[in-house]
Amino acid sequence: MERKKFIGSSLLALVGVGLSSCNRSEQEATTIKNGLIIHSVYFWLKADLSEVEERDFLKYFDILRKIPGVQSLNYGKPAATTPRDVVDHSYSYNLILTFSDLSAITAYETHPTHVQGASEFSKYWLRVEVKDTLIIQ
Repeated sequence: MERKKFIGSSLLALVGVGLSSCNRSEQEATTIKNGLIIHSVYFWLKADLSEVEERDFLKYFDILRKIPGVQSLNYGKPAATTPRDVVDHSYSYNLILTFSDLSAITAYETHPTHVQGASEFSKYWLRVEVKDTLIIQ
């Protein structure tokens, strides 16, 4: 089951990157380059958050967007797709970032803005899962 979740998460990440990098006026297909790192972060927020607190949580993503090395940043909520054993709709938000290579994501992981933001905004979540994918083809 864990393998299925990983595969599904990876595919979701690839779709998100592809959609974010398309030229919307031309709707061209894009190629994701070998060596690219896709950093998918799943957040399960506390059930009793107010709308104001949830909006405050989303400010975290705006902060992360400004860290050097972040090529793209997109986020969303679970899509209302058909429930199946391999689909996980339990998370609150999915954050998808892309990095050019391992050195870029390594710098991001320890960047003071990232570390401080995680500390400051962690009051809003119960659980976080990170899935990093190295594009090889």
